[in-house]
Amino acid sequence: MTEQTSSFGHYTSPTADRFDGVERTSRHVTMRDGVCLAVDIFRPTDEGAPTGEALPALWTHTRYQRASLSESGTVISTVENWDDWLFPVIRSGYVVVTVDVRGGGASFGINTGQYSAQETCDAFDMTEWIAEQAWCDGKVAMYGRSYLGITQYFAAATRPPHLVAIFPEMAVFDHYDYAFGGGVFRDASRFNWQLFCGNLDQSMPMLWKGEFQGPVAPVDGEDGPALLEEAKREHRDNLDWYKMLRASPHRDSTDPISGERLHESRSPNHTRTQIEASGLPIYHLAGWYDMFPRDTLLWWQNLSNPQKVVIGPWFHVDTQDLDYTAEHLRWYDHWMKGLDTGVMAEDAIHYWTLDAPEGAEWRSTPVWPLAGQSPTAFHFAPGPSGSAASANEGSLVTSAPAGNSVDDYVADYSATTGETNRWANANGGPSGYPDMAANDARGLTYTSAPLDANTEVTGHPIVHLWVSSDRPDGAFYAYLEEVHADGFSQYVSEGVLLASNRRLSQPPWDNLGLPWHSGLEADREPMIGEPVELIFDLHPTSKLFRKGHRIRVTVTCADRDNDRVPMYDPPANVRLYRDTEHPSRIILPIIP
Repeated sequence: MTEQTSSFGHYTSPTADRFDGVERTSRHVTMRDGVCLAVDIFRPTDEGAPTGEALPALWTHTRYQRASLSESGTVISTVENWDDWLFPVIRSGYVVVTVDVRGGGASFGINTGQYSAQETCDAFDMTEWIAEQAWCDGKVAMYGRSYLGITQYFAAATRPPHLVAIFPEMAVFDHYDYAFGGGVFRDASRFNWQLFCGNLDQSMPMLWKGEFQGPVAPVDGEDGPALLEEAKREHRDNLDWYKMLRASPHRDSTDPISGERLHESRSPNHTRTQIEASGLPIYHLAGWYDMFPRDTLLWWQNLSNPQKVVIGPWFHVDTQDLDYTAEHLRWYDHWMKGLDTGVMAEDAIHYWTLDAPEGAEWRSTPVWPLAGQSPTAFHFAPGPSGSAASANEGSLVTSAPAGNSVDDYVADYSATTGETNRWANANGGPSGYPDMAANDARGLTYTSAPLDANTEVTGHPIVHLWVSSDRPDGAFYAYLEEVHADGFSQYVSEGVLLASNRRLSQPPWDNLGLPWHSGLEADREPMIGEPVELIFDLHPTSKLFRKGHRIRVTVTCADRDNDRVPMYDPPANVRLYRDTEHPSRIILPIIP
């Protein structure tokens, strides 16, 4: 055995490489209603043969095929293709199980949309089935990202007796605010997700992250291919999640297809009471450029379970700058093997500060928001700032406005963050925001003078926009950017609010003190030509704005390649106010 060493992101397990290899087998497992789910089982080997020792087991519930076939017909499991960090975990003494959700992959059944009640029942049944197997010692945990993270929260809510811990990555808290951010439908992301999954359900070859993902692999045995064809026939009756969402624009909408209020029945935050009652230990992982950094912090804030949080410099499919094997093993070894890895003795939250000096990016805190943060108002002011090609070319200052002043703007519906952003990357697309200058030129910009010193912003920016329009509604985007000395405009964060969704309400959970809009149909208020205040938060961030660079806020009325917004012909005439009675501004959580 290897001597144990442990710290955040670093761990040498005392059982590292205890076994010499990994064996994969595949089969169907029958659920309580008779539907059979396809399962891959990965067991460690000793001298080439599966160990007879009962070991703790980790499993994941996937919408994206537990295994596929290469162009040559070779089986490629998700462990090999996407989660190869698991191989050292298995060799250190764990069994790993990957499961196709009902209606997907090689599983039977009909998929009735994301996170159905039956899918959650399956998670309970599968956890207990795993615990009963001779190769399992009765301790079961879960792992996985995105859909595979969200299913962990739903599984935890059912309180399976043998579920010991979970490690959900980049997973939603409030489904309504994800699908309808600020009331604006994330059309492209949801459409492309449905297209991708619909093709997977019929075992059509697909591209994911620019790589070939072949047809789904059948389970083992001579009858495997025939069983797969039978399962695919059942998949033809799967429901279209995109259509269900489009029919549910309000938080209290009833979907006519399923008859459910989807943003309640399919949103994991509605299970938080059951999850808390379970006492289950949870390690939440997020990325600043993912869709769900705020959601992760809301999970943290609303549960009293044993918890850890890590937020890295990641988009939805990134894994760099952290040893995933080490951090997962620290968690599982502690809770499943009783080893003192020190994981619970550290600060609860580790986070990466973007553009911090090399070697000083990772920081930690026992609380969120950070102690000692200084919320600082940066007011929208007249220009020119001498740094942008926008119509108004306004300034961003810390002094309060004096007098009456406005900026007029004809909504430009071609404004866009492109197709390599946090929303597109969620479906396996490329990541990396472009120079935002082109988008800035299609909106209103407010840019600070060059900074006299490095300035850290860590937390949740909040924007106050005073606007009017000659149209009854409109989407208002606010982008936080860092402008480099050469004029490059670097994306930092964003927020959006549909003007008709502006009414502030009391949240039904601890919302970290952030503005909350109910999204209820009865709370919608059209714009009436007079100034209205839009208050909304941007995605949280931890960012070092560097000396000599500038802080910029850009306001637009569209994100053409991503969202469905109110569009008018001719376009809306918008007025943004920045005077003593209507002080448009952004509040930045400055860390002294």
